Amino acid sequence: MKQNNKTLGLVITDGVGFRNFILSGFLKEVQREFTQIIIFSGLPISVYEKFQTPNCKIEELYDFIEPGQTWFVRKLKENAHLQLNKPGNFGIQDNLKTTYSTSNSRRGKLTRGIFKWAKHFNSENWIGLYNKLQQKSFANHSSTKNYRKLLSQYKPGLLFFTHQRPPYIAPLLYAAEKEKIKTCSFIFSWDNLTSKGRMAGNFDSYLVWSELMKSELLQFYGRILDKQVQVVGTPQFEPYVMSEYSSTKNEFHNRFDLDSELKTICFSCGDVSTSANDPLYIDTIAEALIKDEVEKNFNFLVRTSPAEEPERFSYLREKYSFIKWNYPAWTQSRSNHSETWSQRIPSTKDLKDLRMILEFSDMGINMCSTMSLDFMVFDKPVINPVFGNEYNGLYNDQRFLEYAHYKKVVESGAVIIAKNKMELIAGINTYLENPGLHSRERKSLLRLQIGKPLKGTSAGIAASLKQLSTA
Repeated sequence: MKQNNKTLGLVITDGVGFRNFILSGFLKEVQREFTQIIIFSGLPISVYEKFQTPNCKIEELYDFIEPGQTWFVRKLKENAHLQLNKPGNFGIQDNLKTTYSTSNSRRGKLTRGIFKWAKHFNSENWIGLYNKLQQKSFANHSSTKNYRKLLSQYKPGLLFFTHQRPPYIAPLLYAAEKEKIKTCSFIFSWDNLTSKGRMAGNFDSYLVWSELMKSELLQFYGRILDKQVQVVGTPQFEPYVMSEYSSTKNEFHNRFDLDSELKTICFSCGDVSTSANDPLYIDTIAEALIKDEVEKNFNFLVRTSPAEEPERFSYLREKYSFIKWNYPAWTQSRSNHSETWSQRIPSTKDLKDLRMILEFSDMGINMCSTMSLDFMVFDKPVINPVFGNEYNGLYNDQRFLEYAHYKKVVESGAVIIAKNKMELIAGINTYLENPGLHSRERKSLLRLQIGKPLKGTSAGIAASLKQLSTA
């Protein structure tokens, strides 16, 4: 099939991808490089209403429900990848422990069988075989057939996947291979390579955040060549330098009803699956304020996770009337989906709220999340509370300090790690007194993790995609 290198296929899998590639400057920039953009969307068409242009078409991806055979070989491939790379990697070892099943259900027994098999048969050759079996399992699936028809109709010169892992993109990737369409994937997040499972399949080329991420990609995927990988930065942080998302400090104080005479500390929550101790940390900070255990009074602002509803914090809202809350303006676009969390859609309003929080708060506190980097973009000090360990009965969040991606944060000296109440309060007092402390370390860590300047990121990615489509 003859492709049209003036047409780009853009695969948006979920709400975070929508934020990164639609709410940033990417869509505008990529339309300067290609005459037609076909968005293959895991989200409803309706969410693009404000962003669609005459040369941009939307095709909804089918909610691919894995047949049992596909699930089995995918899990075999992912487990083998983790088994192959677990030596010396705590995050992968922890992932394996977390995904092990003790259930007596059929799927639980199959999972244990997969673990036993993959412990011995996990070379890149074996993983390649499992990938072929996965492809074969959906070769005649109705979704695959429909995708082949769409690709044959539009003939894109390149199909660009904004996320490399979701299982439901595998049939589309397979269809592109069969239609001989070049594929490229963006590595979605900073922890994906060092602690998560195998990609959905093999792509022709890869775009990564930084030289660090490039080295991780080549390390964990032995058959990917250096020439297949380009360092482009990430559009995730680009809205922080875009004029349409800017605000004033006065707008920030008014938006969240804050005392303009006081400094502001923001606690940003994760979701309950990885940040179960967040209510404890909020409670600890609030009590320290009440009991004057902190040296200076401050505004206390809490931003909940956009990945979940905020009900688990309701009792804290009732208990502490002085806490100000930001519930991210993300909407659930549909609930009848195999991965409901992926259907939560961000708004431009929320992105503006987030930017003003990052820019005008005086300190960010979170449990080892990407938000540490977000605050550092504005050179704000960051504290990571991790009270839980394997002995004290709390959710063990100290283990995340040993994950490869976050170990670099800890070793950089860019953040204060607080393993108990005293360390958290001391950290708050330290940064309130000296906010410039660790500024050099923060800037150094950002250079390591984000390989390109934020301004112009989307233009650079668009240019890379144009070059790949014509190569």
